[in-house]
Amino acid sequence: MAVNGYFQLVNIPNGFGVKCMPPQDGGEPIRINELLEYLEVRNVSGDIGQIKKAVEAGSEQIVRLGMGACPPEQESYRLDISEDSMTATVRFYPPSETGQRMSMEEFIKDMEFKKIVYGLNMELLREHFRRGHYCRDLVVAEGKPPRHGKDAEIEYLFNTDPRAVPTLNEDGSVDFFNLNTINHCRQGDLLAQIIPEDEGECGYNVAGVMVRPRNVKRATLRFGKHVALAQDRMSISSEVDGCVTLVDGQVFVSDLYVVENVDNSTGNIEFDGSVQVNGNVCSGFTVSAQGNVIVNGVVEGAAIYAEGDIVITRGMNGMNKGRLEAGGNIVAKFLENANANAAGYISAESILHSKVMAGSEINVTGRRGFITGGHACAGSKISAKNLGANMGASTVVEVGVNPRLKEEYQALQEELTEIQKVIKKTQPILTSFAEKRAKGVQFSPEQVKYIRSLVTLTEAKKRELVEKNAKWEELHAAFEGQNEAFVEVIGEAFPGTVIIIREVSMSLRSSYQHCRFRRIGGDVKMVGL
Repeated sequence: MAVNGYFQLVNIPNGFGVKCMPPQDGGEPIRINELLEYLEVRNVSGDIGQIKKAVEAGSEQIVRLGMGACPPEQESYRLDISEDSMTATVRFYPPSETGQRMSMEEFIKDMEFKKIVYGLNMELLREHFRRGHYCRDLVVAEGKPPRHGKDAEIEYLFNTDPRAVPTLNEDGSVDFFNLNTINHCRQGDLLAQIIPEDEGECGYNVAGVMVRPRNVKRATLRFGKHVALAQDRMSISSEVDGCVTLVDGQVFVSDLYVVENVDNSTGNIEFDGSVQVNGNVCSGFTVSAQGNVIVNGVVEGAAIYAEGDIVITRGMNGMNKGRLEAGGNIVAKFLENANANAAGYISAESILHSKVMAGSEINVTGRRGFITGGHACAGSKISAKNLGANMGASTVVEVGVNPRLKEEYQALQEELTEIQKVIKKTQPILTSFAEKRAKGVQFSPEQVKYIRSLVTLTEAKKRELVEKNAKWEELHAAFEGQNEAFVEVIGEAFPGTVIIIREVSMSLRSSYQHCRFRRIGGDVKMVGL
């Protein structure tokens, strides 16, 4: 067992001194500052140089300190308590040759006086008072740390991932009859439940003071219509057959409104839940839903707006006036001469002469799998079997910037410019007023009132500028995070196709097959799949 070096006041001929004992078996050497402090507290002085030499000698040494008998110093100790009061550490110092050892009972009473009452290591103390472990850190008491608990959680029993994709058949076509993009639910289905919080357990520090665990958070189920809360308030279930979604932490169940066709017999449809059209949506009509819109037939030159997903089983011929707007995803057999905008992804078997924008991805990888003509824009990825056409139809594909974020970013830049113009216009007027007032110029009440209004306006614009700049920085960071965007071609990309990645473009002059286009440095380059 390692033994630390230690020191002891001892008798020597014609006086007394300090004996310096070297460490054994890898123990720590004497701490010179500790020894000097020990002597200073007892009003004993010595030659510091001689003391250092004795400590560093590596063998037992005695340094003379004074004349007369050795002071009768009792065994003593230094106590250190950790900042969190969870450990008490003691370094014992031996009694002088003429002093006495402390008893274990005396030490424990001393600890009680110093309010060290919890977690005393009695076995360690018995060992010390039996053998004497000096100039060594001994953890004589340890508190019991609190066991911290865990926040309550909500377990959702339906798919909350908005990036779910439709099922692909073995031949590469999309299975529009068995989609996994909508969470259907039945009356009585359990939708979510709370996993209760664990409050943890209290601990105690060495003073016996209770230490509470950190506070944990409880959970509350948030939900909208058609949802029932259990008596114990720990779970919710659906009251109707419909579709369940999670929006900003709130569970919504939309009952389904079903029509055969959207035409003259129905007029435009606006519904709080989801809408299912078993047939077609005719040209000129509008369908608006706070949930999803499912069309089992064809959409002509109509407009469909959904806060959730839009699914069109047989596709859309927009006739250059049809429009799709989805807060979720858009899935269609085909899109032709249409304008489609999705906050999530867009999936189709073909896109022809259309303007399509997706917040995340555009996937056109079915049996036909082509994007020909028009403009396709996505935040992170566009994947298609074929891009462009032999006939050279003007086709532009763009990735790297979420279209909605880009629009918001551009609008925000314009707002910042206008705010700065207002501040720039008012600042000279306020400065001139302050200078004139300092020179003693008197102003009419109307002028003072006008200046006060300018001050109020300027301060408001400055606050608005700070807020808008913070939002601008946030959007700018989002753009910087889309450096890995790419365009993927499984089949062939035809000449004339324009590929844009984060505002850097490449016009294809020849055919490319089975490749990806990425932005590398300041150029768009082709890499293999």
